[in-house]
Amino acid sequence: MSSADAIDPITPDDPIDWDELHRAAVEVMQRAYAPYSRFKVGVAAFVDDGRIVTGCNVENAAYGVGLCAECGLVSSLHATGGGRLVAISCVDQHGEALMPCGRCRQLLYEHGGATAVILTPEGIRTLLEILPQPFGPDDLIARREDR
Repeated sequence: MSSADAIDPITPDDPIDWDELHRAAVEVMQRAYAPYSRFKVGVAAFVDDGRIVTGCNVENAAYGVGLCAECGLVSSLHATGGGRLVAISCVDQHGEALMPCGRCRQLLYEHGGATAVILTPEGIRTLLEILPQPFGPDDLIARREDR
């Protein structure tokens, strides 16, 4: 990428285009593979470099190996250059804001941190607000055996 193509970094304090994120989440939700639950989920996020990454749920006949939309989002984040999640929109099959499950909140926290924001059914919240007392990389460092 040339310097002319560079994207300005964004932070949770910047104005977030929630409509653009919602549209991206709805679009990817329509590509979800959910033949068993028939519950499609899409998620989109702004990355700190300005990119939008997306993910959708992918079910499997062996239920335990199904992938949540947030797993796809984080894979997309790293497959397209890494970075940190800044703002997240997760939607159900009706395009309504959907709160991620606990496992997915942990996944988003790992890749966005406490100050990343998410649109929930109750409004915009930080990841720290939806995952109080989170476990993260700092816990591994602080509690490792050789400290």
